[in-house]
Amino acid sequence: MSEGPPRDPPTGERPLEDLTPADPFSFDDPEARAREERRLERERRRREREERRLGGGAGGGGGKGVFGRRRRKASGDGVPAAAPQEPPSRDAATDGGAPPTDVRPPDAPPTEVRPGMRARAAERARSAYRRLPSRPSTVAIRRRRTVAVVVLAVAALVLWLVFAFLQPFGGDGEGKVVVTIPKGATAGDVGEILEKRGVISGGTPLVSGGTIFRLRLSMEGKSGDIRSGNYTLASAMSYGAAIDELTAPPSQRGATVVIPEGYTRDQVAKIASDAGLEGNYKKATLSSRLIDLKRYGAQGADSLEGFLFPATYELQSRSDVEGLAAQQLEEFNRNIKDVDMSYAKSKNLSPYDVLIIASMVDREVQVPNERKLVAEVIYNRLATGEPLAIDATIRYATGNYDEQLTESELSIDSPYNTRLVAGLPPTPIGNPGLDAIEAAADPGRGDNRFFVVKPGTCGEHTFTASEQEFTQAAERYQRALEREGGSPTEC
Repeated sequence: MSEGPPRDPPTGERPLEDLTPADPFSFDDPEARAREERRLERERRRREREERRLGGGAGGGGGKGVFGRRRRKASGDGVPAAAPQEPPSRDAATDGGAPPTDVRPPDAPPTEVRPGMRARAAERARSAYRRLPSRPSTVAIRRRRTVAVVVLAVAALVLWLVFAFLQPFGGDGEGKVVVTIPKGATAGDVGEILEKRGVISGGTPLVSGGTIFRLRLSMEGKSGDIRSGNYTLASAMSYGAAIDELTAPPSQRGATVVIPEGYTRDQVAKIASDAGLEGNYKKATLSSRLIDLKRYGAQGADSLEGFLFPATYELQSRSDVEGLAAQQLEEFNRNIKDVDMSYAKSKNLSPYDVLIIASMVDREVQVPNERKLVAEVIYNRLATGEPLAIDATIRYATGNYDEQLTESELSIDSPYNTRLVAGLPPTPIGNPGLDAIEAAADPGRGDNRFFVVKPGTCGEHTFTASEQEFTQAAERYQRALEREGGSPTEC
């Protein structure tokens, strides 16, 4: 078998002769061959653009192979591009196509389109299109926005409640607020008291400050740890700070003792005992080196009644009654030095006499502007030598401060019975405040000699200089007393 001319190794491409027309003159003409080459090149480029548009190219040129190694970029048909040729002739440039950038040699094989290449590229394009997310409808977008707004609103409300409940930036407050917790008060009662006094905040529009305080107290397991009594707190305290102050054991916190104006030693002794102070208050207030009784004309006094100034006292932990009495005497010395005693002295009254009158004023008066009027009546009756007829002195002698005085009590044989004994009682009948002391030192200048309670009022009195008017007013009071079965005043 004779050997034919040598053949090129198989490349999987068809020879150029298979793709060219069977025109015996077509390739003898160099211009015809050049036009054919340009046509094939345009066809090849068109196919590459189509493949890139559909899926990135059929041959995956420039991409990565199966094992992740980057393929060498081919010219587009699997055959290295031919070397650049000389520029074509003028006629070739005007042949109807753009001059080629490179021209294959006449014997270069044509570009082959592998079977299934376009089908696979089209399938990849369809898959990529299916993976593109579809735009949601207008209703769905509105629904999502509504849900987002609701979630944000709920989150803001929850955050607000958490801040109001925990008060991360709360403090110990400012100033001083004395709060009295009554016996039997529940956690809710304590919260309401603190909110009304401004010790804690008012809470939120949804939950009151008292309710939040009660919940905080319950969460900390201290609902039953608040004892009755007086506490010195502050304004705008955090819930935690208020709870710490109210639930601290007596050994770790000071005592706040509130002594009202006009209270007697017996009454103050009970307050001191309720506050947990150690010692015997009545014994501790018989005498003291902290005050010179002779200076006030009280050298014969058998106790410090009248000198124990009423106020609010804050005592350190483990304080006793001696400490309380010492503070009261110091406060009296500080306040009394500013009182003008000149008018009382002109009436031959000593500072101790002024204290006795002031103690009666504090016991009889409930309306502040009546202090000077009551003192005026006392001064005028002392001037005429009439008995003062101050029932508060009889209450001091009998210890009856709450019930109606009986006939036997009103006729008691005692130097404190100012219905029977003219002049001042031997000692003050309580410990007056500064306002009463000033009224006793500088009373009204009128002629009033009588006063009696007005029925249906909150402790107001009728003042008069006429005994007849006083008798009529006293009868009205007595009828109202019998009709009501008790005090006819309403406070």
